[in-house]
Amino acid sequence: MPTTAPYGSWKSPITSESIVAEAVGFGGIALDGDDIYWLESRPSEGGRRVIVRRAPDGETADVTPRPFNVRTRVHEYGEGDFTVADGVLYFTNFDDQRLYRQEVGGEPEALTPGVAPPGGLRYADFVVDSLRRRLICVHEDHTAGGHEPANTLGAVSLADGAITSLVSGSDFYAAPRLSPDGSRLAWLSWNHPNMPWDGTELWVAPVSGDGSLGDAELVAGGPAESILQPEWSPDGRLYFVSDRTNWWNLYRRTGDGLVQPVTGPLDREFGKPHWVFGMPSYGFVSAGRIICGVNNRGSWSICSLDTETGELTDLGLSQAELGRTDLKVDSGQVVFAGGSPSRSVSIQRLDLAGGSVAVLRRASAQSLGPGYLSTPQPVEFPTENGLTAHAFYYPPANRDFTAPDGEKPPLLVKSHGGPTSATSVSLSLSIQYWTSRGIGVLDVNYGGSTGFGREYRDRLKGCWGIVDVDDCVNGALDLVARGQVDGNRLAIDGGSAGGYTTLAALAFRDVFRAGASHYGVSDLAALAQDTHKFESRYLDSLVGPYPERKDLYEERSPINHTGGLSCPLILFQGLEDRIVPHSQAEMMFEAVRAKGLPCAYIPFEGEQHGFRRSENIRRALDGELYFYSRVFGFDLADEVEPVDIENL
Repeated sequence: MPTTAPYGSWKSPITSESIVAEAVGFGGIALDGDDIYWLESRPSEGGRRVIVRRAPDGETADVTPRPFNVRTRVHEYGEGDFTVADGVLYFTNFDDQRLYRQEVGGEPEALTPGVAPPGGLRYADFVVDSLRRRLICVHEDHTAGGHEPANTLGAVSLADGAITSLVSGSDFYAAPRLSPDGSRLAWLSWNHPNMPWDGTELWVAPVSGDGSLGDAELVAGGPAESILQPEWSPDGRLYFVSDRTNWWNLYRRTGDGLVQPVTGPLDREFGKPHWVFGMPSYGFVSAGRIICGVNNRGSWSICSLDTETGELTDLGLSQAELGRTDLKVDSGQVVFAGGSPSRSVSIQRLDLAGGSVAVLRRASAQSLGPGYLSTPQPVEFPTENGLTAHAFYYPPANRDFTAPDGEKPPLLVKSHGGPTSATSVSLSLSIQYWTSRGIGVLDVNYGGSTGFGREYRDRLKGCWGIVDVDDCVNGALDLVARGQVDGNRLAIDGGSAGGYTTLAALAFRDVFRAGASHYGVSDLAALAQDTHKFESRYLDSLVGPYPERKDLYEERSPINHTGGLSCPLILFQGLEDRIVPHSQAEMMFEAVRAKGLPCAYIPFEGEQHGFRRSENIRRALDGELYFYSRVFGFDLADEVEPVDIENL
């Protein structure tokens, strides 16, 4: 018989300790013959990233020895950290950003020279050019000083580590891809103020005998067309993803140089925004067959695609969700990171011959019985200008408890980062942490999110701090109007750009009664003047050019409008964050404290943009829960470390 207890005070088996215990995050995947490799991020090791190898006999073992940490800082967000060919790994080490070569079973050997920080050379997104004994990669040079580093495509000699520039002149490069015979190189480039989901160009050039490139030819793209994921088919045709018809669909270049759709056009997405390197969501079984991930308004499936007929067949991997990592394919298997609402993300292997799916590694070791998990409910709700927005609602769920008659649950609205990104319906124990305690969660795909086509993505153009805030507010009010949540106990949280949306919602609207900002932006002008190259012009499209439209930056910066704040706020911040400096959180905290509102600030030594250490992940979860318990007045079922709340 369930125990009757107020929402928020339910005892849950999902603790912060259990969430981080033996938990890992996943990075890139690589196939090398019968060996499978993937990258793991381990909170229990301070966020260290380790390459793991699964041998043909099923044995799994770490390849990366301590203290190496496989992580590139190109574009700061990185990924594309390693590759492998013929039993030899090539990877970037975080501390010195040097390239290393490692034979399986051997020790890493430095391939490139070290350059003292804060300058240095950085490398990402590798392809092995075995004919010429070199690595082709994205190269970022910080040694010259000045306002921005130089980005190029370069070739690193496997003999002596010498680097040769292959392509330069654009602000950014990504996805160098060699044709199967090594005779042609394709790549992406783009320039300020565009982000890669705004407009990129796909180029191809012949590779000469000495390794230099011949005359480059523009295949597709431009300032208003986003190209993703160029890949060569086994028969040497160039495929890519483009949003030229609103949706990121799959295309290829024909023998006469024209571009033709492989499918559709379909109201589906075959790609994800290029925040990090890698992340291919399709690969070739053969010249006639592709395995691909397909996003249908926030939910992914894995399909087989006939490249000649365009026929798309769902492989029946129920509610498969592609994680923020690669999908790799060869003639007999597909290896990917996927999950579902009832299953956390795991590295999985699909046997194409027999159709069986094996789980190689789970992100979390925690196993929960039925009755403790909340199933996401897709929600469409009306928002401003007669439009519709999207979210997933997770109602409270705990088989051991029920609420008193007439009580409605508190609601935590989650605003994802990016802001050009999207929520995921894969099992998130960090969401279930709330719902199993009796707190509903609304995970919002506000206008500007991906997975709904370019028109939806472009809703945020010039309107950051308006459209995203409106959608989070209207999503919460829609649930209140339906009688599903308590309108007097609405909270909002988010990280990075989601932290900005949280602060803006609290400063410019009077709907939420509490909020939590995780490394969020409070001063847009400061961000425009003090951030890294990749995002240094991002705000041109989200807000307006700076300083020409300084008025908009001041108008939409929460730090300038603390007079509109009327509810408690807690802030969490990494002190080594180069993307959103800690001064942003500290300015906001001081302003809220001076106003006399309940507030708390929890800084983390050694953390950057996002928290990677298990103790800090736990502290952020428990600290936010403790804060809400004091603000909304419910008792906690378990003791958690208190937070020092000022002005309570």
